[in-house]
Amino acid sequence: MGEKVFDWAAGPPGWRAVTGGGATAGRPDSDRPHPDRPHPAGARRRRLVVRLLVLPLLTGLVPLLAAPGAAHAAAGCSGRPAKTVEFSTGELRVYKSRAQACAVTVAKKPGKRRTMSVTLQARGGRAVTDKGSYTKMAGPVTVSALNRCVRATGAIGKKSASTGWILC
Repeated sequence: MGEKVFDWAAGPPGWRAVTGGGATAGRPDSDRPHPDRPHPAGARRRRLVVRLLVLPLLTGLVPLLAAPGAAHAAAGCSGRPAKTVEFSTGELRVYKSRAQACAVTVAKKPGKRRTMSVTLQARGGRAVTDKGSYTKMAGPVTVSALNRCVRATGAIGKKSASTGWILC
């Protein structure tokens, strides 16, 4: 009595009958959207709007998500810390990014002006020096160090420290 009869020749609603094996044979009608799904162009537009809104938010969060060791880099050098050498009046810090090395000399007790210097040299290149009367730090000095060893020397007053050849 109220039995549904399925017409195998017509297929399910929304499908074209297979008659000749054309490119659209057996596929859903593409000219009318499915009632449960949004129109494809509207979906693309929404995705684009979401990307345009989310991208600035993510780029604003990047500085907040930086590694804790990057706080030292804010003192003058960019890159990751590569080596720190302490001496009695301060420390020599060397940083490495992909193509450059950077060095600073930082006083343990900043405040009083005194002679400070920092020197950085890439193997096969000239040494770069910053020397003067400073209260907190000397530098930063940078050299191109893509696939090259570097050495650094830092001094505060008569006390100094050196790294030897590093980042080889």
